[in-house]
Amino acid sequence: MTDLNELEQQSLTEIPHPSLPEGSTIYGGTKVFPDYKAEEGQSYFTLVHGIAHESSVSFVAVLQATRALRKGFESAIYFYGPGSLNALATRGFPTTGASAFPGEQNINNSLKTFIAEGGKVYCCRFGLSLHGAREEDLIEGVIPTHPLDVQDALIHYARKGAIINSTYMF
Repeated sequence: MTDLNELEQQSLTEIPHPSLPEGSTIYGGTKVFPDYKAEEGQSYFTLVHGIAHESSVSFVAVLQATRALRKGFESAIYFYGPGSLNALATRGFPTTGASAFPGEQNINNSLKTFIAEGGKVYCCRFGLSLHGAREEDLIEGVIPTHPLDVQDALIHYARKGAIINSTYMF
């Protein structure tokens, strides 16, 4: 370790580390609400207006939509505005599909799983165009949509009585 002065050493040793060994339980595991499953015909609709990797909003929305799908809900995700960038198959560095940092492909992989398990993913063409992204760059199975579809998709799922999760960043 680098040479430490007296105050640095004092600060470093004030609290013993690790305070708890790895694997220690520090949070309870009691689930407060019932583990609901979808009733016949129920839908879960997620709107995402968050940029990939700029916050956890987009990734958590995909995970929640996947969980709803696995609970039996008809589940759909709609990316619009800057959220459209989440649906790009061209993510990666130095090549598409590669990860320049751990987790770079989390959203891509999760969306592929969501689609493979029966979820629908929509992506606004205007959102893509705002950032110079091309429709052909979308993850396979993502359905491109007209800008006016954002509102009508919301109306469609609201009329079906869907649970609507709207995430927004900015």
